[in-house]
Amino acid sequence: MASNRALPLAALLLYGILLVYFRLNPVLVHAAVVEGVLTALTPISIVLGAVLLFKTMERTGAMGTVREWLNGITSNKVAQLVIVGWAFSFLVEGVSGFGTPAALAAPLLVGLGFAPLPVVVLCLMMNTVPVSFGAVGMPTWFGLGELGLSEEELREIGFKSALMHAGAALFIPLLALRMVVPWSEIRENIGFVALVVGATMAGYLLTAWFSVEFPAIAGGLCALIVGVSAARHGIGLKASAPVERSHGIGPIRLLKATFPLWGTVLVLLITRLDMIGLRSWLTAGTPAIDIRLGGLGELHLSFSLVVGWRNIFGTEMSWAHAILYVPSVLPFFLISTLSFLLFRTPSRGVREVWQGSLHRVFQPIGAFIGALVLVKLLTAGGDQSAANTLGQGLAHAAGGAWQFAAVYLGALGSFFSGSNTVSNLTFGGIQYATAQELGLSHTTILSLQSVGGAMGNMICIHNIVAVCSVVGLQRKESEILRKTFVSVLLYGAVAGIISLAL
Repeated sequence: MASNRALPLAALLLYGILLVYFRLNPVLVHAAVVEGVLTALTPISIVLGAVLLFKTMERTGAMGTVREWLNGITSNKVAQLVIVGWAFSFLVEGVSGFGTPAALAAPLLVGLGFAPLPVVVLCLMMNTVPVSFGAVGMPTWFGLGELGLSEEELREIGFKSALMHAGAALFIPLLALRMVVPWSEIRENIGFVALVVGATMAGYLLTAWFSVEFPAIAGGLCALIVGVSAARHGIGLKASAPVERSHGIGPIRLLKATFPLWGTVLVLLITRLDMIGLRSWLTAGTPAIDIRLGGLGELHLSFSLVVGWRNIFGTEMSWAHAILYVPSVLPFFLISTLSFLLFRTPSRGVREVWQGSLHRVFQPIGAFIGALVLVKLLTAGGDQSAANTLGQGLAHAAGGAWQFAAVYLGALGSFFSGSNTVSNLTFGGIQYATAQELGLSHTTILSLQSVGGAMGNMICIHNIVAVCSVVGLQRKESEILRKTFVSVLLYGAVAGIISLAL
């Protein structure tokens, strides 16, 4: 069944179970439904922005130039997949999060001539290792920060998470590449893959020793620098005919053509790094306008355009959407508009790009709403929520083997919510309490939670829907889940084994 039907039906089923069997407060249930519908605006706006950016690149001819330039560096498929699907995604995840890496990398690879379905699977699998430190470390310092941990404990969790991810990095890139190219081709270029992944992990682990904010950014930068340089000189790649360099692409033309990409990363950096100061302003929720709705709650809008609804239907549930921080208006809409101006696109072309983008996003709206309503219903009720019941049930069932089960609870949280941060917020307390009850290291168990939330990106429903929407795939969600599920099991097993040593 297509996700735009299956997910709303799943949400409807849970809605009935909560009301009829668990007898949860109807007001709380309906507030959760409203919060879920409103929260769906976040992935919808991100997907619209990503689709708009790449349709802009196609319309302006920038995509053709980027394709020609990448082919000019190397025509080797493995190298192109590693540079875009691994290195570029790693950096974007470190800067942004929000599912942006796959939404950026997948259409770029499709533009290079790769088939959409294998590319989607590859991008989902490769966008796992950096996720615990995505959005400048938000899943770690914010997702686990509510537990009252010290800075030293958070750094310890971050480094242990990085070690577990490094273990998974020994095979995840290879399994992801296998989704697109045959093993024989991977073996012929294994030196290049090992060089780029090794450079990534060197920057990643070194940075994780003293920071939880920058490991993914450092790893991504190392990967891009080493990957592009090695590909240009054929290091680690199968010997082939010399690449025919295109003399028509000078530095200025290349800079102009890649503006949508480097402009996007630049805006993300400017708006995400605390040292610049914009981040705190863009997310500031102090109301400039506050409208009281009596028993329905309060609507508010801040000077930085954070719109929200507090105490929905008189409950503790609240919703907020930072219009300028969620990666849609900034950077996607802004960069698309500047690209139209830079390439002097006629108004008719701009209108066609917008119409095509809106049409592409229309179909998955039902899937996004269904997924987010399902998430909010799962977490409604605090200690009595379905998510909490699931977590505690799994913890008691696993008992002494919890070190191998903890990572899958983290993945379950991401499967539901699409967010490593939300998974950590939802299940971090359960993991901490279980570790204390069983006499296990709480920093190791919380590291497993964070790693599980990251690897859950491979099976996260609304991330799959989002990247399928960006590349125009329909009714392929179940096939993608089947392809990524085994990798999740292997990832978790490796994390569990490493945790024994820790």
